[in-house]
Amino acid sequence: MKFKLIKPIFNFLNNFSMRKWIIAPVLASLVMLGVSACKQNESAPATMSSAEAEKIVAEGNYEEAEVTAPPLVPAPIGDRKAKKVIIRLETIEKVGELEDGTQYTFWTFNGTVPGSFIRVRVGDEVELHLKNNENSTVSHNIDLHAVNGPGGGAEGTLVAPGKEAVVNFKVTNPGLYVYHCATAPVPEHIANGMYGLILVEPAGGLPKVDKEFYIMQGDFYTSGKKGDKGLLSFNLDKSIAENPDYVVFNGNATSLLGKNVLQAKTGETVRIYFGVGGPNLTSSFHVIGEIFDKVYIEAGTKVNEHVQTTMVPAGGAVIVEFKATVPGDYVIVDHSLSRAFNKGAIGKIKVTGDENPTVYKSKK
Repeated sequence: MKFKLIKPIFNFLNNFSMRKWIIAPVLASLVMLGVSACKQNESAPATMSSAEAEKIVAEGNYEEAEVTAPPLVPAPIGDRKAKKVIIRLETIEKVGELEDGTQYTFWTFNGTVPGSFIRVRVGDEVELHLKNNENSTVSHNIDLHAVNGPGGGAEGTLVAPGKEAVVNFKVTNPGLYVYHCATAPVPEHIANGMYGLILVEPAGGLPKVDKEFYIMQGDFYTSGKKGDKGLLSFNLDKSIAENPDYVVFNGNATSLLGKNVLQAKTGETVRIYFGVGGPNLTSSFHVIGEIFDKVYIEAGTKVNEHVQTTMVPAGGAVIVEFKATVPGDYVIVDHSLSRAFNKGAIGKIKVTGDENPTVYKSKK
């Protein structure tokens, strides 16, 4: 540690005939500030540029990567070294439910809305296989926002029904990224449910938490209106007008309600990977009765703290964390609340455990 600043200040003070009992504390303070700054620099986390990440050597042979259906996520990467991984996705067109009794023909990745959660780390070399199911009616492809390359992979993965495409890419930027179909007409493919999330962990992994969940919001434009029974289809005019009948989490108005509520215990730290497929609406993501201890801003590496509601754009994502301190039911919403209470963007986390009257108590 060099103290080039101290000598000029010492001379300046002497020139004004300052007493030693004034000079000494000033010098001591400057020394302590310098030492403190050194310690802070020494303890700051190492950063890696995308250019440096390109040079990471992925070890071993290609291995099949675990992918999971929502709201589950694969096991954390941790501090493993970069390796070569194979990811397999299949585009499947299938009839499912938007809510009880209301059916819709979803276009999906791996049969779920959103598609499978993908988890890799910086420096991994990925071999992505995209198969279009033989029963599909149209071609599909995939644009991964984590990919540096033409169309995020879309140009190399356009596949007709019954065919398969393969692209290779290296992940160089940590963060949580959306992927989606980018086949024309793009808004229709996304509006039918073709989106998901890919997490790129930094070298060394993310901090450990107790529970992790995967949620995506989407807006659906149907040939009927919310609550109509039977099989509904996509409505282009409503999509262009950005007037959805349904705004839901994980492809269904009850995907996080009833027997599907998320579960946590008091004392546990919960991490939610949240994205917005769109195709049009931005989400005001909020958990009623909780405050986000950490928000990874726009799902990158910068962290904000003590956040009530975070904005997530269509085609964007966020990582939020909070510690469950009081038992009870915590409602997950898009805080544009008509979407929550009238169009389906609502869910729940049930926290069980001992009461915590220091933090909260009710006389009811």
